[in-house]
Amino acid sequence: MPELPEVQTIADDLNKKIKGDKIVDFESFWKKSIKGGSFDEFLRGIVGRKIEGARRIGKNLFIDLSGGKTIYIHLKMTGHLLVKPASMKHGTQNMEQKIQNAKQEGYFDEKVNQYIRHVFYLKDQNAKLKTTIQKSKLLNAKYDKTLEFSDLRKFGKIMLVDTEKVMKLPEIAKLGTDVMDEKFTVKLFKEILKKKQKSVIGNVLMDQSLISGIGNIYRSEILFESGVDPKRKVSELKDSEIEEMYKNTLKIIKKAIKLRGTSDSDYRDTSGAPGEMHRFLKVYNREGEKCKKCDTIVKRKKIGQRSIYICSECQK
Repeated sequence: MPELPEVQTIADDLNKKIKGDKIVDFESFWKKSIKGGSFDEFLRGIVGRKIEGARRIGKNLFIDLSGGKTIYIHLKMTGHLLVKPASMKHGTQNMEQKIQNAKQEGYFDEKVNQYIRHVFYLKDQNAKLKTTIQKSKLLNAKYDKTLEFSDLRKFGKIMLVDTEKVMKLPEIAKLGTDVMDEKFTVKLFKEILKKKQKSVIGNVLMDQSLISGIGNIYRSEILFESGVDPKRKVSELKDSEIEEMYKNTLKIIKKAIKLRGTSDSDYRDTSGAPGEMHRFLKVYNREGEKCKKCDTIVKRKKIGQRSIYICSECQK
């Protein structure tokens, strides 16, 4: 599942590529993903509205529209968004034919990018045209680009909400402090942990109601870099270890954002390209390989039904 760095990368991309565009149409090939109302209600609610910007809250993506409406997108396990020029438009065939017949370029050829479930058709309102011919073509075209939702497992969610009610959504209201929020200080981190003394640290870092944004990938990396066994109880942690975890949380998350996320599996950016952080992971998904610090074999264990990767020599 895309975590904070991946969703932040997508939001940043959308602000560069589609901010200011107008939604002129929308197609869905898996209408079960549209929540909070019918497909027709969703369609009527978004067509004709201008995209004012994209933002991230936790692992959730929001696209704010004119007129006080916001599209809420949860990418779930395998979802990601692709921005394509109109030249790569779909025809009127069924979904399988659309994928086969689409004019793909570069990373869009990759199979992981071809599970298109939803398509937003966008009209560029900010195009800087060089010639009258270009201007004429643009004005006469129905749309200039598409925003497409690729989702292999079809778990993704799309919902139209009132912008002013975003923070009141149940899944947003229950979120803890975001790790990239300036309010997330080492003092607050210690206060959060103080309330969870009997819990194991591996679970606490993943609890979105306490700290928002850390997922399975970065939990493994943070604990490894801090030399902390994920099964240790919070009550057993020294102040120096907590401070080290806080420092490494910020360092690793910021590095992952800079490197445009981790493409461990299905995640891709809006150009269809993989993130680069996977090249720098030290334990995650390296079961059976040698630890990069001490040559001990990395192991995969389960905590709360989720896998975590550790080096038993480096993490105590």
